[in-house]
Amino acid sequence: MTEPQTDAQAPHEVADFDAFFAEQTQAAPQGVPLRLFGRDYVLPPKLSTLFALQLHRVHTSANPADIRRLLAALFGPDAIDHWAEHGMSDRQFGIVLLWSTSNMAEPGSMTMAQAAEEYDARESAQATAGKARPPRPRPKGKRRSSGKRS
Repeated sequence: MTEPQTDAQAPHEVADFDAFFAEQTQAAPQGVPLRLFGRDYVLPPKLSTLFALQLHRVHTSANPADIRRLLAALFGPDAIDHWAEHGMSDRQFGIVLLWSTSNMAEPGSMTMAQAAEEYDARESAQATAGKARPPRPRPKGKRRSSGKRS
């Protein structure tokens, strides 16, 4: 069994990141508060690694459980159920997510009205992109009939 080394015995000092980060830490920033369907929430003051990883996963997944885990990191484990019980629409959901992610990254960077405008603009752009499909090519060889007999 080896004896733990003391600083006097250690040829190399332990790189103590706990102590280093404690020295680097300034006053803990406060998260941005919001109220939704009668509940108060406080966004995390910065994006966590867990949130960033979950956000990446959501982009590549259609699994509702992945979205639920992502939202739990921001709003708590039962927030999505609470919102659904109160009839939250897709538009409202999108606006809350836009506002929240923007203000978590930089508090005060987006108003609720700006989030609504941004959401509507994105939805409009997607709808326009869906309508602007190129015409389907006609099969070669056969001509389309007008349906009239000659």
